[in-house]
Amino acid sequence: MSDKNEWGSNMSFILAMIGSAVGLGNIWRYPYVLYSNGGGAFYIPYIVAILLMGIPFLILEYGVGYNYKSSFAKAIRKINTKWEYLGWFLPVAVFMIMIYYSAILGWDGIYMVLSFFKGWGADPNTYFATTLLQSSDSMNGLFTFIPVIAIAMIAGWIIIWFISHKDLESGLGKVSKILVPLLFLIMVVIVVFSLTLPGASIGLAELFNPDWSLLTHFEIWMAAFGQIVFSLSLGMSIAFTYASYTKDGSDLITNTISIALANSIFENFAALGVFSILGYMSLQSGTAVADLVTQGTGLVFIAYPTVFNVLGNWALVLGPLFFLTVYLAGLTSILSTIEPLSFSIQNKFGLTRSRTMTILCVVGAVVSMLYATAYGGSLLGYVDTFINQIALLIGVVAECIVFAWIFEAEKLIDFLNARSKTIKLGKWWLVIVKYILPIFVTVIWIGGMVDVVNNGTMDQLIFTIISAAVLLIATLVFTVLPAKTPEWDNAEDRV
Repeated sequence: MSDKNEWGSNMSFILAMIGSAVGLGNIWRYPYVLYSNGGGAFYIPYIVAILLMGIPFLILEYGVGYNYKSSFAKAIRKINTKWEYLGWFLPVAVFMIMIYYSAILGWDGIYMVLSFFKGWGADPNTYFATTLLQSSDSMNGLFTFIPVIAIAMIAGWIIIWFISHKDLESGLGKVSKILVPLLFLIMVVIVVFSLTLPGASIGLAELFNPDWSLLTHFEIWMAAFGQIVFSLSLGMSIAFTYASYTKDGSDLITNTISIALANSIFENFAALGVFSILGYMSLQSGTAVADLVTQGTGLVFIAYPTVFNVLGNWALVLGPLFFLTVYLAGLTSILSTIEPLSFSIQNKFGLTRSRTMTILCVVGAVVSMLYATAYGGSLLGYVDTFINQIALLIGVVAECIVFAWIFEAEKLIDFLNARSKTIKLGKWWLVIVKYILPIFVTVIWIGGMVDVVNNGTMDQLIFTIISAAVLLIATLVFTVLPAKTPEWDNAEDRV
C-alpha cells in the first residue's frame, strides 16, 4: 500500500466502516445471539447498548482519531506516555481477531466453490461439522491437519496481502463501494425468498417469541453489549484509525448514526432469513428449531446451503453470488482489523507500509494454521470469547478513561457540533462517556470473566490463559522496543 492514507470521499469512509461490521460477523453471529438470549426480549438490551454505548463511544473514537490524524498507539502516547501500553494492547487484540477470522473466511471460500454444484450434498449439517471441519472437542484434534481448509485460508491471506498494498481509496475504498451495496441487495433477495418457504413461520415464532424473564438475567445484558462491541468494532481502534484518514470538514456525528443504523438494519434483516430457513428445516426434518441452533457459524454454513438445495437452478446463480459477496465483505472486515496494528508499527518503527503489511500477513497466515485442524472450530470459539468478552471490553473502559478524562472529551463538542447536520452533543454525552459507559461496561466485563471461569470447560480456561499471555507479552514487546523514527513523539492536536 502506498503512503496515500486518506479516503477519497466521505461515502468511502462510511461504506468501509459498514463493511468492517456487516460481513461474515453479523451473518453468523448475531442471529444466534438474538435467539439464545430471549428472542424478542433481546431487543430491549440491544437498543440500550446501541444508544448507551454504540453511538456515544463511536463518536468519541471518531473525534479523537480525527484530532490526531495518526495511529492509535501514537495518539495514546501523545495523550499520556504512561498509557502507551493500551495503545498497543487493542491493535494486537484486533490482530488476533483477524487471525481467527481468516478461518471463517476460508470456510466461506470453500462454500463459494461448492455452491456451483451444491457440493455440500443433501445434508449440509453433516457435511459442515463432520466432512469439512472433522470437528473434534479434544485437543488431540490440533494434530489432525485439514489441507483443504489450510489452502482456502492461504488463498485468503494472499488476497488480503494484495489489497493491502493498494492505496486506501483504490484498495479498500473501491472494494467497499462495490461489495457493501451488493451484499445488501443479495441479502434482500435471499430473505424475501426464505420468508416464502413452508415452515418459515415456525422459525420466526421461535426467534421473536420473547422470554421476558431473561431481562432480569445478567447474561442477556452482557450478550447485548458484547454484540454491539463486536458488530460496530468498538474498542478495536478500527474506528479511530479510519477517522484519522478522513478529510477536513467531515460530519463525524452523522456518519456515526448512519453506520450504526445500517449495521443494525442489516444484522436484524439477516436474522429474518436465517430463522425462516431454520423453520423450513424444522418442518422438513421434524427436529425442533432449538436443536438446530447449536452454534453461530452453522447458521451460515448449514442454513443457507439448506435453502439453496430447494431453490432449483436459481441456486446455481444465487448461491455462488451470495458466498462470493459474503467473502468480499469478510475481506473488508479482515482488512480493517490489520490496519490499526500496521499503522502503529509504521509510526513507531519507520517501516514502509508495504513491508509492514507483508510481515503481518505472513505472521498471521502461519499462526492461523492452528484453525486448519480438527480442533480449529473449538479453538476459534474459545479465542473469540476471550477477545470479545474480556479483552475488548476492558479496552473500551480504558479508552473511556483516556479519551474522556485525560484527553478531555469536552474539547471535541464544539468542533463536532459545528459539522453535525443531525444531533448536537452536550453534557448528556459527557455524562455517558465519562461515567455511565465505563461503569456499566466494567460490570459487564466482570460478568464475562465470571462466566468464563464458572461455565467454561478446562480446555477453554487453558486457551483463555494462553490467549491472554500471548496478548500481554506481544503488547509489552511493542511498548518497550525503542522507536526508530523521531516523529514518534510528535502528534499535532487539531481541535
